[in-house]
This record gives sequence, structure tokens and C-alpha cells, in this order.
Amino acid sequence: MPATLRDVANLAQVSVRTVSNVVSGYEHVSERMRQKVMRAIEELDYRPNPVARTLRTGRTGMLALVVPEIDVPYFSELARDVIDAAAELGYRVMIDQTGHDHERERQLLLGDDRTMLFDGLLFSPLVTKSELLDMHGTTSMPLVLLGEHEFDGRYDHVAINNVQAAHDAVSHLVSLGRTRIAAIGTQPLEEYATPLQRTAGYEAALRDAGLEARPEHATPAAHYSRADGYAAASALLSTSPAPDAIFCFSDLLAVGALRAAFDSGFRVPDDVAVIGIDDIEEGRFTQPSLSTVALDTPLIAREAVRRIVARIDNPDTPAEEVVAEHRLVPRESTLGS
Repeated sequence: MPATLRDVANLAQVSVRTVSNVVSGYEHVSERMRQKVMRAIEELDYRPNPVARTLRTGRTGMLALVVPEIDVPYFSELARDVIDAAAELGYRVMIDQTGHDHERERQLLLGDDRTMLFDGLLFSPLVTKSELLDMHGTTSMPLVLLGEHEFDGRYDHVAINNVQAAHDAVSHLVSLGRTRIAAIGTQPLEEYATPLQRTAGYEAALRDAGLEARPEHATPAAHYSRADGYAAASALLSTSPAPDAIFCFSDLLAVGALRAAFDSGFRVPDDVAVIGIDDIEEGRFTQPSLSTVALDTPLIAREAVRRIVARIDNPDTPAEEVVAEHRLVPRESTLGS
């Protein structure tokens, strides 16, 4: 028969309450007492009953992480870092993806039966600003938004400065003497924050350098994928004069652009320089290696978990915005070998 809380208490010669405090991670337990209980737990191979804990505390010890696509390297790396950060605070993480389905995002934000399984929600949605405003106050689930949304004090928010990140990438290309700088990833007919902010950074960097932002050089991409990057770059490189640099709104777009340049007979970076954003592992092994703007995903994960746990513990705590640092990582696709 599995060991019980009382069995542990009897072996450790402490109260059941003390064992419960240790198992629950209650901080006001002396280290000597904690070690005594932990030795008894190990000797008896005691396994806490999650159902009993939920009934006792009203919490499941589970967080949900919702992203658009788990097979996008940035999101898979973020998920890994969130799982690690949550484990340090005694939480487990379940991952879901929305597949760019707005209705699915709305259901998750509004709350459905499955959300009762979780103590809090870490959400990287594609919903627009107006949709988020429509959902204001409709969910009681502790929520932290990930990604590039305007912070207005309603939701905890962890993100990067997308405008500055894009500006840094384009300024790097300008510093190398590039003057016909194209962009891949704009979405002019949508109001998603990420493409809007990266487009703003791209255009601001061109203005600051005294360069013209040519409409034909701002190329949309429905998804930030290798295939969309390949298609957009192929079209750009078929124009005359072709761009001498391409700023891609994600590393996956840039990976596709590298292949398009090769297939079109362009040398990278001699004929056209290419840079992305994300610093995914794949970019370090492309040929040539991909210049990028690195995002601090471990910090983003730690801060997101810190904020959701704080909100679980105190639902009335004021919302907080955390802006993670980024850094330029020049590699062969702009500097050469």
C-alpha cells in the first residue's frame, strides 16, 4: 500500500501538518525540520496525492502555456525555458497551440472547461489589440501575456522592444554600406502588434540613415516560415535593381531567404546581406551562418513564470510589464567569413 502523509509524519516524528507544509513548499519551516521530513519521504517513497492537494488548496500546481505553433523553433525553445522556470517554483506546464485560429484563442482567453485544470495561463496570442480590449474583464484566470502587445495595465506582460530590435538589425545593415534594404514579414492589412512594430523599426532606421523606404521592398508574409521567406526573397531578388540587404522579421523567414538567394544565383553576403530576429539554434548552422537579433528567452520565461505565480498568490497585485533585453549577433550572412 502506498505511504500516506501520516506514515511520513510517524517516521519523522513530526505532525501531519508539518509534513504537509514541507510537501506544499511552505517557506516557514526550519531547514532541520525540512531535512528530517525529506529523509522520511525518501525512505517511504512517499508520493503526494495531487487530487488531495487540489481539494485542500484549490490549486492544481499546473500552468498552461499557449503558443501559436509549437513547431516554430522560437516557441519550442520558449516552452523548454518555461518548463524549467516553472519546475524551480514547483509547477508543471501543459502546452497547447492555437494554430493561428482566432476563435480558438478567444475560447482559451474567455475560459473553457479545460482551464479549470490550471492555476494560471501564459499566453502568446495573435489576437489584435481590439480583440484583447473586447475580452477585458471576461476571464478570471490568472493571465500573463507574452509577445508584443501594448501594455495598458490590465494584464501582466512580458515582451521585447520590437521597434528597437528591428531598428538595430537594419542599422547593422546600414553600417555595412547597404542602401537598398528590403524587409520580409510585413502584414499591412492586419493589426497584429509584432509585424507593425517591426515595420516601424525598419522604417525608422531607414529614415535615420537618410534612406528611402520603398513600398516595393516591404514584402508581406502570411506566416513566419521558411517557405514564406523563400517565396518573398525570390520575388525581391527578381526585381531590378535587386535589394542589397534583406531584413527578415524572423529567423525562419531568413533561413528561407538564404536558400532563395542561393537558388537565384546571389552570393550572401557579397550580393545580398540577410539578417533575422530570434537567434534560433538552426541559424548558427546555416551556410552561411545567420546574423540575427537574439532574444533572451530564458529571461522571458523566468519573468513570465514569476509574474503568473505572483498573480496566483495575490490576484489583486497590480499588473506589471517586463521588457527583456535583446542583442545584435552579427554572423556570416552579413559580415562574410
